[in-house]
Amino acid sequence: MRKRTPPVDDSEQAAGSGNDRQFITSLHRGLEVLRAFRPEDRAGLSNGDLAERTGLPNSTVSRLTFTLLKTGYLLYDNDTGRYRMGVPVLSLGYACLSGLPVRETAQTYMQELADACGEGVLVALGGRVDFTMIYLAAARSRSVISLQLGVGSRISLARSAMGRAYLAGCKGEEKTELMEAIEERTGPEDWPKMRDGILDAEQQIAENGFYANIGEWQPGVHSVAVPFRSMQNNSPLLAFNLGGPANYLPKDRLINEFGPKLAEMVGTLSQSAI
Repeated sequence: MRKRTPPVDDSEQAAGSGNDRQFITSLHRGLEVLRAFRPEDRAGLSNGDLAERTGLPNSTVSRLTFTLLKTGYLLYDNDTGRYRMGVPVLSLGYACLSGLPVRETAQTYMQELADACGEGVLVALGGRVDFTMIYLAAARSRSVISLQLGVGSRISLARSAMGRAYLAGCKGEEKTELMEAIEERTGPEDWPKMRDGILDAEQQIAENGFYANIGEWQPGVHSVAVPFRSMQNNSPLLAFNLGGPANYLPKDRLINEFGPKLAEMVGTLSQSAI
């Protein structure tokens, strides 16, 4: 088994199924390189950075970045020795977003909810990428204060409100595999607390229709979240959240006002043909 170095904020890429004869390892590794880039990497990443994030050998990363450079998926800065994503990657992202009709439909509802809740509120829609949730849509209240997150931002699957709501919505084999993987990544000392938080989210959603995360993702940040699955066939499980600085979203108001409003919005979207 190859060694993997866990990056910041649970962004490690999940290993593929190398035992499957249909599985193309080189393709999987190339995709791992592309997925290693994050919105905050404005200065780009070196081969060493990519090797650290993916756990791949430097020689393998060099061959992959050369290929991705030649095909336009990466750009190279001779002055810094770093790579940035090329325009063709953007076309893949937009193709993905266009295949999620709920994103466009939900945007209006999300903005109305953010405006109604007032200062400091960010409403977002996200989907899972390995052990993170990635923002697919976002709406802010008309305020100078809000979380600095937007489309493409990643947050923890196991610790965030959105991630725990997603886990609560998981069923069967996917749920079992994710919980086992999170336990392995968390370690025996921290796992009981992590497990209890995830189970608490499941119970809150069953009883109240939403999950309230009070500073467990980041100190000073409060949020509520609800899982969502479109009525369209083969649509992925997603999750909505509403969050912001604790001083703008106090616990009582979060639970008594914002949580029910988010659950109501998601319920409305669930009844629409998207």
